[in-house]
Amino acid sequence: MANELIIDFSSAGERIALLQDKKLVELHEEDFSSRFSVGDLYLGVIKKFKQELNATFVDVGYHRDAFLHYQDLGPKIRSLVKLTKGATQGGLKSGDLTNFKIEPDTVKTGKITDVLRKGQKILVQVAKEPISSKGPKLSTEISIAGKYFILVPFINTITVSKKIDSLEERKRLKNLTQSLKGTNYGLICRTAAEGRTVQDLHKDLIQLEEKWDLVVKNLRTAKPGDLILGEDSRSHMVLRDMLSQEFTSIVTNDAKFHGELKQYLATISPNLVKALKLYKGKEPIFSQFGVDKQIKMSFGKSVAMQGGPYLIIEHTEALHVIDVNSGNRQKRVGDIADYALHVNIESAKEIARQLRLRDMGGIIVIDFIDLKSPAHKKQLLAELKAAMSNDRAKHTILPMSKFGLVQITRQRVRPETNITTAEVCPMCKGEGKVEASILITDEIEHKLDQILNFSKPSKIELVAHPFVEAYLTKGIINKPRKWFMKHRTRVRVTADPNYHYGEYHFFDANEEEIVV
Repeated sequence: MANELIIDFSSAGERIALLQDKKLVELHEEDFSSRFSVGDLYLGVIKKFKQELNATFVDVGYHRDAFLHYQDLGPKIRSLVKLTKGATQGGLKSGDLTNFKIEPDTVKTGKITDVLRKGQKILVQVAKEPISSKGPKLSTEISIAGKYFILVPFINTITVSKKIDSLEERKRLKNLTQSLKGTNYGLICRTAAEGRTVQDLHKDLIQLEEKWDLVVKNLRTAKPGDLILGEDSRSHMVLRDMLSQEFTSIVTNDAKFHGELKQYLATISPNLVKALKLYKGKEPIFSQFGVDKQIKMSFGKSVAMQGGPYLIIEHTEALHVIDVNSGNRQKRVGDIADYALHVNIESAKEIARQLRLRDMGGIIVIDFIDLKSPAHKKQLLAELKAAMSNDRAKHTILPMSKFGLVQITRQRVRPETNITTAEVCPMCKGEGKVEASILITDEIEHKLDQILNFSKPSKIELVAHPFVEAYLTKGIINKPRKWFMKHRTRVRVTADPNYHYGEYHFFDANEEEIVV
């Protein structure tokens, strides 16, 4: 299988297309204005607790606080808290953990308030990028990925990737890693480590130790919300995660980035340097290599397949529904049952491609064409699993239900890649009608009356679009003053430029939204 990587680099960001046998299978977009990427390390501050969820919100410099659950603290959280405090207060000068005393593990059934406190500084890692209206999801189980190893502080274990089948090779890697590693950190041997020499492994380990040392040194001068250690660029990450595969070509259109990528490849995989090329053509690089055309054909509600069948893909916040349709194909393959199986198998291959291409996560429900034969159902499930075997995202495929539905759960760590030519209006939600703008203030006052008639919060904050905020607060006898005279309760009005014109929310003293 011929793998090609096409990297469209611009001042706004980079787009990475992965082609297999000239067919687009993955599309990654990195916006340089977006700060948060999976794997980034930040110095956060505990803001408030959600004891009913056993979780806390952490300020990492995003306009919405990030979410940290107790289960994502990890058993070594006390050691991480100790290290963060030691580094930020100047007592810990390097990442050498030889003389670092590991604190006792936490229990799985504990409470987050037993470990963390409000206002506390803590080193955190982005586990999920901001998605929709949600802030980043965090973890304090810190890990730093390299070419052959993943470094995990505060443990002394060595783990070998399950994808390495050879018992002899697993034993070799474990013995070599044990002889190379230092004290009070663990290592995970990645699949790419299979067959590598001691020199290669040692070189990668040194680079990881240098990164960890940089983390501790950066903590010494960091302020809350600062980036402590950033992940490599998206293209570097794609290359690093796919080192077990060979690339026939890696093409980019930026000379500076080409030089940086050449140095990076020379460090992590010298054999790929010969595959790297600089594109100098006048036509856009994605057009030259046929990527733009494939993007237009592959994204959207309806996805056509060769021969007539097509998919209908619908999305919600956490659920994706895919409907398989046979189309109007005139020439059928065998009888009806065989034809249905044939269409389903081709659809399974395209669905596996679509999941990777759009990076769809959460729950995916597939409505295949009805199959009567148990043997056909078993064959379809096997074909779907085979088609998804190259998907690097963690996923689970459940057997077909009695209604002919197949459910897939797929890991989601960043927003879904969704390319559209039109957007749903945030005001009318696609219905084509909106409330008259003159009624917005009346609606706000009506909801405020409902809130104050139901309860008497000690503090109310109204957050709205800047235009609405300016209208409400203008003049000496403005709306907040009138509300105070009427209800004897102060209402603070603030603006949020991320809100659309008709959006507004009320919050109480604990920054919890008041819903009526």
